[in-house]
Amino acid sequence: MSVAEEASGVWRVSPAAGGRKTGRRNGPRLPLDERREQLLDAAFDVVAANGLAGLTMQAVAKKAGVAKPVLYAVYRSAPELVAALLQREHARGMRQVRESLPADLDGSDPDAEYTASVMAFLRAVQRDPVRWRLILTHADGAPADYKELLFVARENIVNRLIELLETGFELRGGPDNADTELVGYVMLGLVEVLARLVIGDADRFPPERLESAVRALVRTLPTPDPQS
Repeated sequence: MSVAEEASGVWRVSPAAGGRKTGRRNGPRLPLDERREQLLDAAFDVVAANGLAGLTMQAVAKKAGVAKPVLYAVYRSAPELVAALLQREHARGMRQVRESLPADLDGSDPDAEYTASVMAFLRAVQRDPVRWRLILTHADGAPADYKELLFVARENIVNRLIELLETGFELRGGPDNADTELVGYVMLGLVEVLARLVIGDADRFPPERLESAVRALVRTLPTPDPQS
């Protein structure tokens, strides 16, 4: 097999003539889906160690234990690899968010459900800080379509929070004129700040320490006027 760089980041791989072995080990042959996951796992480990700025094709190939042509055969450039990694971690992160939100509030205490949901999310951030650093911090060089994806996902989360707020006010009581859209953005904003504290220094700001702040926010939500 011969390998030639035709342009920066663009490689041409040609099979060896007559089936001759090259002496270069590229690891076991894997189905494409498995190879993608292997390479993305390696990229994730590189980001965990060196940050997104340290993600290079050479570092990922070394971490995966494959020759660079194997990596280039799946991801043609570093930006393509970065985009695939961000997309995968975003999907997994949004799954964690959905799992932390209650499906409904029937027969439950809305305030307790909110606190439990936020704490479940913060513990997920504590378990996967690299993933949530990619999602919650603006990385230089992130593709524009990925930033758009984050914006849409955030809007969807706010809309779900607004639905839960409206249901919660109906169950526990609350002012009819409450601005649930504004409250929803404030609630999400606080959760994002708390998550960044966990990401930045989990020893100093573990989820258990932040629970009092979550409960304090719940206490600011309007309750029925006992005089009315």
